[in-house]
Amino acid sequence: MKLQKIAGIMFIIFLVVTTLILAKNIIIPLILAIFLWFLIKEFREFMDKSNWIKTKIPRWIKTLVASLVLTLILGLVANLLISNVQKLTQAIPNYSDNLNIVSANIEKSFGFNISEKISNFNQEFEFQSLASDFLNSISDLFSNTFLILIYLLFILMEESTFLRKIKAIYTDKEDYNRINTILHEIDYSLGKYISIKTLLSLTTSVLSYFALYLIGIDFALFWAFFIFILNFIPSIGSLIATLFPALMALIQYGGTDYTPFILVLIFVGMIQVFVGNFLEPKMMGNSLNISSLIVILSLSVWGSIWGIIGMVLSVPITVMLILIFSHFETTRATAILLSEKGTLGSRKNIDNE
Repeated sequence: MKLQKIAGIMFIIFLVVTTLILAKNIIIPLILAIFLWFLIKEFREFMDKSNWIKTKIPRWIKTLVASLVLTLILGLVANLLISNVQKLTQAIPNYSDNLNIVSANIEKSFGFNISEKISNFNQEFEFQSLASDFLNSISDLFSNTFLILIYLLFILMEESTFLRKIKAIYTDKEDYNRINTILHEIDYSLGKYISIKTLLSLTTSVLSYFALYLIGIDFALFWAFFIFILNFIPSIGSLIATLFPALMALIQYGGTDYTPFILVLIFVGMIQVFVGNFLEPKMMGNSLNISSLIVILSLSVWGSIWGIIGMVLSVPITVMLILIFSHFETTRATAILLSEKGTLGSRKNIDNE
């Protein structure tokens, strides 16, 4: 019986993973639409902090304003980013020549073949593959913009009637209260995570933009956007977000001046450390209840399934799974293993114990 149960679980996991891979062009835009919906909802709740707006302005107007502001920001960023990417593509041949100069200078100074070392290093860590995946993911994101907006529109339309439908489905009061509790915990944890992480990533990218601009690094806006996206990736995101602009500084100056390279490492690195080690723990402390080991594992799993987008979405998806698992006896043990302290519930409640 045990073997049959294990085989059944493995078969279900196989089906789920296969579906996630084959239907990713449908599922990813839906998840990103939900991501945007959380941002709109948080912005709407921020407006509701004013009693006048809360009582006098209809909810649909607040939703419309939040949606227009978000669309305007995304459109502006997209236009600026496309312009920077086009210029970067045109400048690649010059950077290729500078890379050869840097390689020759280092080989002359230190007596070893830097080209071979860079090649081995690149193959080992697959930075080229990572950069290619990043650009492909961004390209797919823009190509799916219309589908994301359609999903978002229907989510906003369903928002007002969703709870009534849940109540109609779960006529038993105990079942309804359980589902309602799950939905509220997911709403609280994911809403706070998405809004705070977006704010922190935006802060990091803006500060990094000014640092790169003042140092004189080409295409500072592109690298700022690169940093913004990578800061959603746990653990390794901030490291890569610091390393790539630094390498850009090294290649840009062709090995004639190493000062920009060092300055980028210092200042962008300091920004990452300040935001990641000081601001984020203070602001994010009560939002999540997920083990650090599970963060790394989910990063690997979702990254292998959906690439860069999967890495960005790995933490929100895992948090949602923990919250759902915690409310059912058959999956409660799994939720405890995935949690940070072995205590179920939001971290706000855990930290107060």
